[in-house]
Formats: sequence, structure tokens, C-alpha cells
Amino acid sequence: MQKATKLPRTEMPCQDPKERIKNFNEVALGYTKEMAQAEASRCLQCKNPTCRKGCPVEVRIPEFIAEVANGDLCKAYEILKSTNSLPAVCGRVCPQEKQCEAKCILTHKGDAVAIGRLERFVADTALCANTKPEIKPSAQKAKIACIGSGPASLTCAGYLANLGAKVTIFEGLHEPGGVLVYGIPEFRLPKSIVHQELDGLIAQGVDIKTSFVGGTTVTLNSLFKEGYDAIFIGVGAGLPQFLNVPGENLVGVFSANEYLTRINLGRAYDFPNHDTPYYAGKKVTVFGAGNVAMDAARTAMRMGAESVHIVYRRSRAEMPARLEEIEHAFEEGVQLLELSAPLKFNSNETGKLASVTLQKMELGEPDASGRRSPVPLANSEFELETDLAIVALGTRPNPLFIHNTPELALSKKGYIQVNEETNETSVPNVFAGGDIVTGAATVILAMGAGRKAAMEIAKRFIK
Repeated sequence: MQKATKLPRTEMPCQDPKERIKNFNEVALGYTKEMAQAEASRCLQCKNPTCRKGCPVEVRIPEFIAEVANGDLCKAYEILKSTNSLPAVCGRVCPQEKQCEAKCILTHKGDAVAIGRLERFVADTALCANTKPEIKPSAQKAKIACIGSGPASLTCAGYLANLGAKVTIFEGLHEPGGVLVYGIPEFRLPKSIVHQELDGLIAQGVDIKTSFVGGTTVTLNSLFKEGYDAIFIGVGAGLPQFLNVPGENLVGVFSANEYLTRINLGRAYDFPNHDTPYYAGKKVTVFGAGNVAMDAARTAMRMGAESVHIVYRRSRAEMPARLEEIEHAFEEGVQLLELSAPLKFNSNETGKLASVTLQKMELGEPDASGRRSPVPLANSEFELETDLAIVALGTRPNPLFIHNTPELALSKKGYIQVNEETNETSVPNVFAGGDIVTGAATVILAMGAGRKAAMEIAKRFIK
């Protein structure tokens, strides 16, 4: 048998790009059992597994992979669920190449073990079999509230429910799941997967209440009066940032938040079965180069756009999106206008968006993020025809919750301040995590924050 370091990484089968741009079915098709076992056999089973140090929720990576190699998928799932409430989600959307896989020792001589793909395989197999983890009994039934139902809150809720706590999640929208439902497209994270993960939490005893808006219809004071022992805040940071250039208020200019929410949560992609209105652009321009920008661009292609351009101030080498998402976008026909920045949006005779004026850039000295700063080039303006512009430049804290909860201490940027060791806020027994603390980040980092808070809550209230 070949040594693990010599075995090639098992590639993930995908839909053909020419076919997938016509549908919203999942692009990556997943491993077969044979593929998964072949990939699992590449793991060296290190005595000091550095891969686990790269995982924000401390998944017992070598252990679950060993069970995959042995063919015991039930045991592998049990190991995954012991630290990760949402393995089927993480296996799809986590940036493993920058976290656990980046720490894999095989990267010194080749490709890392495909940890994320194996996680997805195990979780999907368990979901298909309707496997449910054992719920641990607790002598002390703590009562915990989670505000928001994104990955941070779901992780916190799952951890505590598994220990026997009575957990209630309060969600402001009509459907739970947070960014997993309204932000990430169906072709990257099927809603059925999110629903199955949510069903698993409900089976653990978690109560999910929708149409409860944090800071208005549900507050910290009201929850403590109702007898909750601790509260976790995981409301995200959903206020979009814009370009602040002339013409940004024209009909046809959207934030990525609104565009993706209309398509994803509103099921506009399934028109006319769902009659959510959407703005169907033919010549689409997306501003930004993160994962949300890739999601918006690839969604626009599937919604019938003739052309989709991503406009980015830096070069392709600096794009912060996952490499896999960038590659998939370009395979699907998305075009990149690198080293370009918008100056203004222009309207047609009806007052709708018709084009955007761009300016060429060059890279100067590195900024605080370590990336080279874009510098405008004189007399380099040019015009790009576009009838739909999508701004994907990140988000800020939604003021609705913050303004109605003045007792919480905030950072200089307006995010909730927490104790880094416990994720407790300035209010005793009130914890927070995810984007409302860190600003826009990854699903797995939000989950790590939810788990950290849950562990501290468990120490205090679950015996």
C-alpha cells in the first residue's frame, strides 16, 4: 500500500459548470463511501494532531477520520457531534483550507487531508439515516435563552441542550437559521440540510420561536423576568456597508444582503412557485471579493444574467473569498475586473441604473490588514454598462438591538464587547458571539464563540 503522503487527494465530484448555472442544485456532489475511505486512509493519525488546533470548535479530527477509514460511520458522527452541532453545514461552508487543513502535516509535502469533505460525508450519511445523538441527563434544569438563530446561537443551544438544559431560541424572521438560510445560496448550502440540522436541535428539546425581534419583542430584562438563568446574543451584524458614491440610491443598486435574502429566504429562485419579487439584471456588476460577493455573482448567473462582473480594487491574488468559491465562479462564467474601483453610478432616461463609472487602481504599500493598498491611477476612468449592481462590502451591527439594549458595553466600532475567555458581556450572565462581536466573519468562528459561551454557561448553571 502506498504511504499516505504519496496518495493523491480524493477530488470532490461536481456538477458540470454549463449545467449548474441553469439550476440551484448543490454544486459539489459529495463523496461516495469508497471515496471517503480512500481519503480517510491518507490521514497519518498524528500523536500531536495540529489539524485540531486549527478548528475553532475543536473537532476531534483524527478520531472521526479513523472511524471513517474503519467504516464505522455512526461512531464517526458521534465524535463529530460531541463538539460540533452543525457538521453538515461546516463540511460545506467552512474555510478548511485556512483552518484545520492548513495545519495538516501533509501540507509540508503535498495536499492536506480533505477534512471538510469527510466531515460533510459523515454528517450527510447520518442525516440520511436519521441518526440522533444521545441526550445527557442533568440534575439541574437550567433555563437558557438564545437571541438570534444563526450559527453562533445554534451551536450554543445544541451544546447546552445536549447537557439537559432547557433552551429557547428567539428569531426575528419567520424562518430560523440566520445567515445559513438567508445569506448562503442553495447551490452551496441546501436549505434541506439546514432544516435537518434544526430538526436535530428540536429533537434535543430546543424550542425555536420565530418572529421575536431582539431588542423589541424580546429583551434582556423580559427574559430574566421570565426566569431564564443566562442569555446568549447571536444576532449577527446585518447592516450592510455601501460604497458612498454618487448614484448609489438609483433603482437597480442593491446590497448583497437584500439581494441574497430575496433569492434565498424568499425563494425567488423558485419563481413562480414562490412569488417573491426580485430585480432580474442582464448585465450585473458585483462590488467586493469575499465569499458573499462570490455568492451574489454566482446567484445572478443562475437568475438569468447575460454577463456578471466582479469589480475589485485589488488583484485576484488578494481576493479574500475561499479559493474553491473563486474557482467555481470563474468556471461558471463570472468575469473579474481587478484593480478597479467605482466612482459613480449613472442612470438612463427612466432614472434606472444604466452604467457605472470605474477608475483603474494600482497596488501601493501594505495597509493595516497586511494587504497592499489600492491607489487610484490618474486619468484612468472608464464606463461599464450595468443594469443591476450588488454591493458586497461587509456589514456593521444592526442598530435595532444595540440601541434598545444600552446596558451592553460596546467596542469603538460599535460591536458588543465580551470577555475573551468566556464571551460574557458587561451584563452578568449575558453572553454574545458571532458577527455582533467580531464583525463579519466565518460560520465556524461564530460557532466557536457560541461553544465557548455555552461551556461557561454550563459551568455556572448545569451540574
